[in-house]
Amino acid sequence: MKLIDHTRESLLDYLTAQCAAIVPDGREAAFRATADAHLDEALERMHVCINACAPWRPDQFNVLQSSQHCIFLYFLSNSIYVRSGDTAAATRLFLMNKAFNGIDLFYEIAMPPIFYIGHSVGIVLAKATYGNRLVLYQNSTIGRHKDRIPVIGEGVVVYPNSAIIGRCDVGDGAVISQGTSVLDAGVPPNRLAFAGADGRLAFRPAPTAILEEYFRA
Repeated sequence: MKLIDHTRESLLDYLTAQCAAIVPDGREAAFRATADAHLDEALERMHVCINACAPWRPDQFNVLQSSQHCIFLYFLSNSIYVRSGDTAAATRLFLMNKAFNGIDLFYEIAMPPIFYIGHSVGIVLAKATYGNRLVLYQNSTIGRHKDRIPVIGEGVVVYPNSAIIGRCDVGDGAVISQGTSVLDAGVPPNRLAFAGADGRLAFRPAPTAILEEYFRA
């Protein structure tokens, strides 16, 4: 995969400088060493994701493309945590992602290998079950309530200012329309969820072929 305007070494320098700016505690050398040890895995995960996302050029990673930057910081933090158990570097990457991209995406959360973020600002993601080919937009929340945890199917689209909270089973191909709250409720597969006239959750068929806008076949 081609790194736009970077080599592997300069990308490490860039990440380390970002870390020093956001968490200026003088531990950049330790951060850089840990990031270096797990960078290749994170880049390979990023390569798979980029090549699956239709709006992005295949085989090219641009760290200045904010959604790509956002997803990459998560992949690196998660790879570090899963492979080594290190929380110092992983926490710094989590804080960097929050500061730069306005997203709350903790490194322990198991995101799918392929997901697309339209705009990251205001997204909050809890430890839920996430299906592959997930689409997320700004100010969307997926949250747990005590022991009630959402299960999100494959190919789900979550539009801006919406929420999926509690014991929710969101079926494959479901679409959560803008401004819709799904609270301890199910969404059938291939249905669009929206707020009905009485304020209760209502459904109609989801737009056909919507995922073609976001993902390559």
